[in-house]
Amino acid sequence: MKSLTSNPLFLESQIPGNVLKVEGLTYAYPQQQAVLRDISFSLNLGDRVALMGATGSGKSTLLENIIGLKQPQKGQIWIRNIPVEPNTLTRIRQHIGFGFQDANDQLFMPTVLEDITFGPRNYGTPPAIAIDKARQLLIDFGLEPYANRSVHELSGGQRRLVALAAILALEPDILILDEPTTGLDPAWRRTLAHILLQLPAQAMLIASHDLHWLGRVTQRALVMAGGYISINAEIQPLLQDWQTLERVGLPIDW
Repeated sequence: MKSLTSNPLFLESQIPGNVLKVEGLTYAYPQQQAVLRDISFSLNLGDRVALMGATGSGKSTLLENIIGLKQPQKGQIWIRNIPVEPNTLTRIRQHIGFGFQDANDQLFMPTVLEDITFGPRNYGTPPAIAIDKARQLLIDFGLEPYANRSVHELSGGQRRLVALAAILALEPDILILDEPTTGLDPAWRRTLAHILLQLPAQAMLIASHDLHWLGRVTQRALVMAGGYISINAEIQPLLQDWQTLERVGLPIDW
């Protein structure tokens, strides 16, 4: 896969320190109690971090705040030292690849190949280069036979892989994924893990309930409970602490 350092956006963003910083973030839906309470953490290039927590703990809401789909009542988020605000969203989204829970939210072009080339072409990549990059990603994902098909002809798992390929075609330096293994069988989960582990230098934040898979692809875990980050620790010791996992609603054997 092509090196991140070939991406002009990456070269322009070589700023020391955190690539993602969240400080004192609080968010509440209208007429409800806060879903996120005083959330603070940071990611550097090369960090691979799991975002864990029981259903309803606020994981997706946090990710949507990070990419600017929601605006916090308190606190601040920075991407490459750029504050996430309505007037900076176009700029900061050039650094972020975001995978929604539902891959159908990201796929809208007539063919798989066009879905993967859409992002790079939208940012000015010459068509021939965008197509070459897309075809290599299709090979990496085992989807080359489907290049000229509609995504509606693919299985749910295959659609998820196409959506991820479309994200990686942009060569983002921050990769944020919401439940990326949903709909994937064990062989495809292994393929996805291999692809993510081969990516150069990206910071990753991955929300998932697939704890064993997270243990293979991430180094550190943020665990959400009660609206807070209750645990910030290395993932391997955490996955062996079944009592703590049970306490936060994540029994590892179920």
